[in-house]
Parts: sequence; structure tokens; C-alpha cells
Amino acid sequence: MMRTRPLKVALLGCGVVGSEVARIMTTHADDLAARIGAPVELAGVAVRRPDKVREGIAPELITTDATALVKRGDIDVVVEVIGGVEPARTLITTAFEHGASVVSANKALLAQDGATLYAAAGRHGQDLYYEAAVAGAIPLIRPLRESLAGDKINRVMGIVNGTTNFILDKMDTSGAGYSEALDEATALGYAEADPTADVEGFDAAAKAAILAGIAFHTRVRLDDVYREGMTEVTAADFASAKEMGCTIKLLAICERAADGGSVTARVHPAMIPLSHPLASVREAYNAVFVEAEAAGRLMFYGPGAGGSPTASAVLGDLVAVCRNKLNEANGPGESAYTQLPVSSMGEVVTRYHISLDVADKPGVLAQVATVFAEHGVSIDTVRQHGRQDGGGEASLVVVTHRAPDAALSGTVEALRKLDTVRGVASIMRVEGE
Repeated sequence: MMRTRPLKVALLGCGVVGSEVARIMTTHADDLAARIGAPVELAGVAVRRPDKVREGIAPELITTDATALVKRGDIDVVVEVIGGVEPARTLITTAFEHGASVVSANKALLAQDGATLYAAAGRHGQDLYYEAAVAGAIPLIRPLRESLAGDKINRVMGIVNGTTNFILDKMDTSGAGYSEALDEATALGYAEADPTADVEGFDAAAKAAILAGIAFHTRVRLDDVYREGMTEVTAADFASAKEMGCTIKLLAICERAADGGSVTARVHPAMIPLSHPLASVREAYNAVFVEAEAAGRLMFYGPGAGGSPTASAVLGDLVAVCRNKLNEANGPGESAYTQLPVSSMGEVVTRYHISLDVADKPGVLAQVATVFAEHGVSIDTVRQHGRQDGGGEASLVVVTHRAPDAALSGTVEALRKLDTVRGVASIMRVEGE
């Protein structure tokens, strides 16, 4: 039996995602009501620019006073899609205090201070859902929080930023340089006017923090995530990757240590074998590869950004939260019972692909090999090519076996000091093997 009194929803933000949420709530109102068991009503929309025309939204719903909107007391669910840390954090905690559950897409806030939000939701008996914060329309948060709640997850590795994947895919398939590929991404609307958050890995790092916290039942903050951007990736790196049967992706990698005593979270470019499922993820798509003890290997794939895909995730959360409201129940809260420490990047065990410009003379390879041996790093393969332009220089490419990242970093620093090493042209980690 359907309840006749509607559940009231306040929308904070009405940009690309917010306007799509409002549109779907209106056009799919009957379906949403049937799925929830009660109608949902858009009761107010908080915006910064009230004079902007917003098609399909009644002018009387528009307000610039977001605080007053979330304090109304008759609001059942607040949908927050304004982004950033403040005022979003204060508005969300205020919503909890006044009896509203919250659906958010705010990855930055959740990564930086998710514990505060969880605590506030728990104190006031409200829900906090945020499927849209990671990987857009891809169902990922709920499977990790619920479907795999009885399993032990050991690794989460994925492509969680569509802009960077588009750029790297274009560099790989067309031979374009970084700047050229970025220009194309900007022209197509995949990259912002200021792409720093994407190309320097900040966006992916926030998502990695969220994924690691859920997967390993421990608190992982944005500051715990090691981060490298992909602006230094070159066409030469892709050429080297192809020689190894690999491609290059900007990866978010969250791992549990082999002894189970700690976790790591990192974001950086990496070479991965063409045989790995993530290697075939093209254009601006996202994909996340999960390794669990009982379930084995799972992959989640789909559009990771954009108004409609993100709104789809928001609406899915809205349906779940509204159902909980009707049943006077709550969904899962924070699960951080393991309280595992987050290890530094230096403790991560990985492989390196290192390209060196060296003097083209006898004994150089022996000197380089000695440096690796002194730092306890075993060499897997070596390729040496003389420069066609002469000049007495050669290119030396070394691929290592797995070793602690600190040892590999120390090796690179020592190589830079050799007189016979003219320069370190490229350093790339190798993953997915």
C-alpha cells in the first residue's frame, strides 16, 4: 500500500548533476513513487545564482539560503551536490540535526572528513549514502559496503577518473603528446578549463581514500593517499610500454598488506599488461577491479562522470534512503573496526620501469647493475639502444623485479649521481601482473 504523504527532498546545488537529479525526479515521479512506496516531492533547491533560468523547476522552490532549507524540519532527505568541504560539511551535519538523511556526491569532503559525517549521522539516527562520489553511475560503493560485507577484500585497483583515461587513451592510440590530447579532452568537454584536480591525481586520490576505507574497514583520509599526476607521461613512455606488451593508465590502488596488518592507498601512472582487464578501458570510461578472498576477482565498468550517469547514482541512493525512512530503518554506517594503520609509499612492494640516458661506452651497464644490487633491487630485463643521432649516448631501459618502493626510489637517486648517467628520462611503476 502506498503512503499518500510525500517524502520531501531538498536539493543543494543545481548545476550539471543537480539539474539532472531534479529532472529525473519530475519526469520519473510515478516510477520512483512505486519503487519507494510513497511519492517524493522536491521541496526546495538551494543555489548561488537565483536569477538563472532552470527549466522544469518552479521558481518558488529556488532559494539562496541553504541553511534555512536544511533546517526546515519537514525535509526527509537532503541531496548535496555542491561539492567542496565548506559549506557542504556544515550543511550536511545541520541536516542530520534536523531529522534529514543525506545523499551526497561529495568525494572531497568524504575523503577529508568522512568520520565527522558518519558520527553526525549516527548520533541523529540518519542515513549517509554516497554512491555518486566514486565512479559515477557504476554501482561500486553499495557492492563494497553490502554485497561483499561478508568477504575479505585484499585489493581494489581501478581507473576512477575519466578525463585522465581519455587523455592517456588518445596518447596510446593516436601517438599524440600530452598537450595535444589534453586540448582534445577540453574541446570535447571531458576536461575542465583548469584540469589540475584531474591530471595531478587529486580527484582520483579522494576516491581512493573512500574506496580503501570501505574495502578495509578502516579510516583512510585523503592525506594518507600517495599521489602522482600524469602530466609527465610521454609518447616515449607509451612506446616503451608497447615493447613490453603494456599500456599506461592512471591507477588508484588500495591494498591490504600480505600479513593483514596495514593498508596502503596510492594514485599514480603505471604500466599494465594488455592482457589485464583494465588495459582495455577506453575513452572517458571508468573501471574498478576488486580482489576478494571468497568472491575472487570482480570488475565494475561504466561511465564514471557526467550529469546523467552521476544523477543515476544519486537517484539510486535516494530510493534506498527513502525506503529506509518509510521503514524507520537505517542503512549501513561507518565500518572502521579494524583500525589498521596506513603504510607509507616506501613500504609498497612494486616493480619499476626506468629509462636512462647513459654514456655509450663499455662498463656502463655493469655500473648501473651494481647500483641496483647495492640497493637490494633485482633486475628483470635490460634493453640498450644506441642513439641514432650519435653524440656518444645510449638509451638504457631497466625493468625490475618486485621490491619495496623505498629501495627503488633510492636506486634511482643513486643512478642520478653516476657520471655515466646523463639523465633519468622516465620512471614508471609496473602493475597488474
